Amino acid sequence: MADNRTKTAPDTKPDLAAAGCHAGAAEMRRAAQAAGKSDVLEGYARDYPQGPHDKPQSMCPAFGSLRVGLRMRRTASVLCGSACCVYGLTFTSHFYGARRTVGYVPFNSETLVTGKLFEDIRDAVHELSDPEHYDAVVVTNLCVPSASGVPLQLLPEQINGVRIIGIDVPGFGVPTHAEAKDVLAGAMLSYARKEIAQGPVPAPRQGVEERPTVTLVGEIFPADPVTINMMLEPMGLAAGPVVPTREWRELYAALDCAVAAGLHPFYTASFREFEAAGRPVVGSAPVGCDGTADWLQAIGTACNVPQVKIDQAKNAILPAIKGALAGAPVKGRVTLSGYEGSELLVARLLVESGAEVPYVGTACPKNAWSEADRQWLEARGVEVNFRASLEEDLAALEALKPDLAIGTTPVVQKAKQMAIPALYFTNLISARPLMGPAGAGSVAQVVNAAIANTERFESMRDFFEGVGTGDASGIWEDVPNEHAEFRKKQRARKPAKPLSEEPVGC
Repeated sequence: MADNRTKTAPDTKPDLAAAGCHAGAAEMRRAAQAAGKSDVLEGYARDYPQGPHDKPQSMCPAFGSLRVGLRMRRTASVLCGSACCVYGLTFTSHFYGARRTVGYVPFNSETLVTGKLFEDIRDAVHELSDPEHYDAVVVTNLCVPSASGVPLQLLPEQINGVRIIGIDVPGFGVPTHAEAKDVLAGAMLSYARKEIAQGPVPAPRQGVEERPTVTLVGEIFPADPVTINMMLEPMGLAAGPVVPTREWRELYAALDCAVAAGLHPFYTASFREFEAAGRPVVGSAPVGCDGTADWLQAIGTACNVPQVKIDQAKNAILPAIKGALAGAPVKGRVTLSGYEGSELLVARLLVESGAEVPYVGTACPKNAWSEADRQWLEARGVEVNFRASLEEDLAALEALKPDLAIGTTPVVQKAKQMAIPALYFTNLISARPLMGPAGAGSVAQVVNAAIANTERFESMRDFFEGVGTGDASGIWEDVPNEHAEFRKKQRARKPAKPLSEEPVGC
């Protein structure tokens, strides 16, 4: 049977090992469906619906799932994909602070087509599965192995007591790296939920919380869970683990909650696991005054907390948030875009701080968990664009000409070329506290400081105007001469454009 497959494969499907990602998303998707991955792709299409265009421009989605695995104690991460993809992912992961080894199972056309690649993966997993060092081994198929149908589901569920988690994270199936975090988090929660159903499981490292807990779903600033815990105390509740977790046993505590708080709205598969465990899910987050009041009400109602205690929780925190907002006002027009999933929350905080926010673009999809934030923002004149493309974010920047642009790297680059102060969302906004009084003060501080640099940007633009562009681009020893006579001569040699010719492009 193996010989037959080897002989017929070149006639029936493309050599994906040679073409790699260059085969194109449509061809890779067709190959994956033919190779038996239809169920996986259909599930991703349901969980992470795409927009009117193919998908937002983003980094390789597998970066998200890889980062989740690398942040967990006693968890091994193994990638299977093209060497260039694996190199880029490991480089980016270490650039963002990962300090753990990334395993790699290489392949070539022969091992991919004959099925030897799966055997190599299985051998690698058996070699890694040492319970003295690991609780789990995560194996991730990148684009080419996924398109070729490498069946990670056939790996053993556990080896020597070490859990084996196999996931497919192809760029043609998972739209963004944020949603890839959910692919792995959801798979781990599913595995842990089945373990709980089978009998007793280990307690969390810090012990079992006696009060009902609220699991926090979404990667947030380390100080935010502490702030949220203070908000919950008057209601007799406590903040539980943060999902994605930092250790396997935290998954059990996360599922053993009174309610799951969907602080970031794209964790669709994870929310499904909480609901399967009988735990309700509440969207949005305690940002700003209105957001905190609404969130505390929703959490308290979901946990059957008496209204008098919910009101006590509001009265304990809302005055401090109002004071922080009043003490750190933001004056100016701000456009905001990003791919982390917290864009709508940051926009709410900016609006309550006094900023004019005419546009918010997020790479994440519209769903029920962000609906409250969307309604609140649109009621205040904010255009919310889900699955925003780079072109849409740039068009908003050029049309609105804000005092500050918060966005992805190319948006920030374009803004600075226009002499508009700009902040990179991921490093300068997402990596700050957002909840409670600390969130209001922290965001306002960096935003106001950036807006205050407007004159400096304008002076730099005036000074460097035209440098390094057009005829002046490149490296020159002397000031380049225009030589208008040559320009005129070459222009005359070009054939005239027919009057009937249609313009090219849009």
